[in-house]
Formats: sequence, structure tokens, C-alpha cells
Amino acid sequence: MLVLLPPSESKAAPAKRGKPVEVAQLSFPELTDLRKQALEALIEVSAQPDALTRLGVGASLADEVARNLTLHTAPARPAHQVYTGVLYDALGWDSLSPAARRRGNNRVLVISALWGALRPGDRVPSYRLSMDGELPSLGPLARHWRSELPGVLAAAAGKRGVIVDCRSGPYAAAAPVTSFPSDVAARTVAVRVLRETNGKRSVVSHLAKHTRGEVTRYLLEQDTDPLTPAALRDLVGSRWPAELSEPARAGSSWTLDVVLHD
Repeated sequence: MLVLLPPSESKAAPAKRGKPVEVAQLSFPELTDLRKQALEALIEVSAQPDALTRLGVGASLADEVARNLTLHTAPARPAHQVYTGVLYDALGWDSLSPAARRRGNNRVLVISALWGALRPGDRVPSYRLSMDGELPSLGPLARHWRSELPGVLAAAAGKRGVIVDCRSGPYAAAAPVTSFPSDVAARTVAVRVLRETNGKRSVVSHLAKHTRGEVTRYLLEQDTDPLTPAALRDLVGSRWPAELSEPARAGSSWTLDVVLHD
């Protein structure tokens, strides 16, 4: 099993001490060159007078953008401590059992606009950058990562087991399921969260993030991994109402709808 998560736009406050990131020591060294390019481009744009506009953020985030200038020297910490927000609060890494944390270190990948893909234990500093933006000299970030990231994720998925895709749209665009080898795409399941009220269903972003975090936690706390989309449906369905839909077209993912009733 491999679980793909988006990052959180919010990050933990920077650590006060510690060693800076060692880019070449992060998981998936084949991404090192792309990471260095993104890092330098982000530092460059963050120093510009119009940095907030270029990065698509408001004045309230000016301090976070300014901190991008210190990414080479800022203290780093494990990714599971850097990412905060609704999904990561629901995942509750620190309160997972020791066995679940070990499983998470091997089975969870966070897709990042700055780093490409991280394992939870990879040490990085807090930063401000979204995958739906672009950087001078690199262009759209999703396109920047698309040259290498699909192959990295496919290799991480291995030869068996499901890929549980909890990414949001911009992060999925950096490595679309249609770019995976056919055998990997055939066992990829996108998790969608629906709220049902009076027989009508709708997607609610905040609730979806929270539930994806809970689903990830639930999967990590199990003793065995689901090997097929149907097995994933049965496992998730033991906790929430869950419905599995086949791929809409060749090369696309399965869809697992987690249905929450009011």
C-alpha cells in the first residue's frame, strides 16, 4: 500500500534550532536537481518587491514569504512536524501507535510543490509555495515536477498493493494517474468524500480533508495492507459507508466514495 497525501498550505512555526535541510539526503535522490531548481527559484522570487503577488498570497502571509529567503539555513524538522492543518490534525501522527508510525514512514508520501515527494521522516524547513502557482525560469510547478515525479511514485508503489490517492487537484496534476504505468494506474484509488443530506450528496472541502486524514490514520493502524481496490473498499467500509467505482476510462483511477450522513 502507498498513500499519497497533499501537503498543507499552513506549516508549523519555524524551529528555533537545528540543522538545515540537506537536499541530497532527502528520499528519492533522483529528484535532487529539480528540488534545487525549485528552491533557488523560490528564494529568487521571494526577494522581489512583488513577491506576494507572484506567489499568489495576501499581505497576512508576508512573514512566511520572507522566511523563504532563509531556506538554505533555516532549521529543518521531519515533514510530519512541518505540515499542519485539517488533514494532518485528523491523521494525528504523534498519537499513532509505534507500529502505525513505522508503517507510515514506509507507506505515506507527501507531494510537495518545493520538494516533489517526501516521506514523513524527511527533514525540511517550513516554506510558502503552492503547486498551483509558477516560478520564473521554471513556469508552472506541476509541469516542472511532471518530468520525474510520475516515475518516482510508480517505483515507490512497487509491484503489488493499492495506491490510495488523497491528493488535491493541483498536486495530482504534478503526477497524473494517466502518466503511471498501466499496472500501477490499475490499482490506484482516488479517495473522494461526500456529504449526504436528505438524499442529496455534495463535496465539502474542509470535511474532505479531515476525513482523508482519518482514513489514512485508520489504514496505518491496521495489521495488513489492502492488496486490491475491492479490499480497500471493504477495509474502509468497515469504518465508514464506502462505495467503489471503476475507472471511467483506460489509465484513470478507481474512485472510492466515503459517504458521510448528516
